[in-house]
Amino acid sequence: MRQLTLDAGSFTVHDLSDLTHMPRSTAQDWVNRLIEERCVVLKEEKRGRHPARYASSSAMLSSACKRIFTTVDGDMVSIYHECMSGGCAAFCTHHHREAGGVVIEVARDGTLLCELARLGEGTAEIGLHPKAAVGVVAVRREGDYVIQHIRCTGGPAYSLTEMIALAGGVEKVDVLRSGDTVEGEVYTRALTHVIIGLDDTDSRDAGATFALAIALQQHLSKMPGIIPILHRVAMLYPEIEEKTAGNSCSYIEIAAEPTVVQSLMERASRFVADEAVSGEWGIALKTGFSIPDELRSYGLDARAQRVSRSACEVIARRHGVDLAGGRGVVGALAAVAVRGLSIPALLDASIQP
Repeated sequence: MRQLTLDAGSFTVHDLSDLTHMPRSTAQDWVNRLIEERCVVLKEEKRGRHPARYASSSAMLSSACKRIFTTVDGDMVSIYHECMSGGCAAFCTHHHREAGGVVIEVARDGTLLCELARLGEGTAEIGLHPKAAVGVVAVRREGDYVIQHIRCTGGPAYSLTEMIALAGGVEKVDVLRSGDTVEGEVYTRALTHVIIGLDDTDSRDAGATFALAIALQQHLSKMPGIIPILHRVAMLYPEIEEKTAGNSCSYIEIAAEPTVVQSLMERASRFVADEAVSGEWGIALKTGFSIPDELRSYGLDARAQRVSRSACEVIARRHGVDLAGGRGVVGALAAVAVRGLSIPALLDASIQP
């Protein structure tokens, strides 16, 4: 409707029906609903054979924020803000990093802003340049919800007051104060962070572990209560004789409602078993995003030498990681263990973080 208004100044239900291939009755229902919401206005009433003409009341985006969600691991929270614009995501990455507050780490993966924060309160000086324009000054958990206390000014203040409440995953936004700066509390669900590693799903002639990992992420994301986060490829010890190619493994990360976590391993294992080319496929599943030192050491060892399956199983039991499959569990657990390393380190086993 916005585009038709920008192109021609107005539109009819017939125009909308033709453009969207929806029945005219459905198109009319949408128009009527959006008139009530004051998103669409009636420009000309129907006269004889001339149909009524409508216009979108604004060409402004209702929200540049596609989705905001949070995962919790003990007293730590991962905050994810998926944006429609890489430029906006870069802006927020810069200013959230400069502001500090309770945010410990800030990174950007395309249009996804990823932040690591500790539950509690912090200090952040917000204002015009050279101060940061936006920052997370406190994060707390109340039952099934994570509440971010955000302080901002300028464009980010417009986002907080007008856009964030429309983002997927946001339950509500309470604007607390206005003046030189605007403050608000953003409520999201406290989701469980899940890391799934895969290895040895291919053969020398067919298949690719990275492709199966992406397919698994897409498959699981169709489940209610699942949000995909990212996919990574990692290199392991390259001198393994039975390797199929360069000896890389993959891991995916998803956010899950706690009620669906228990069924994830069964669903993931069944999918990988059906799709893997190799009978030696392996899968490892860990909840939580923190990687203990012993588990990290296992991952680094798997990049420098051959690791036995028995050692893999011992480490997995100690750290509550579920395993399934054949010898691929060794690399699958290593994939989980190197979660969070920089991309250069993941892709070059000679780099020691």
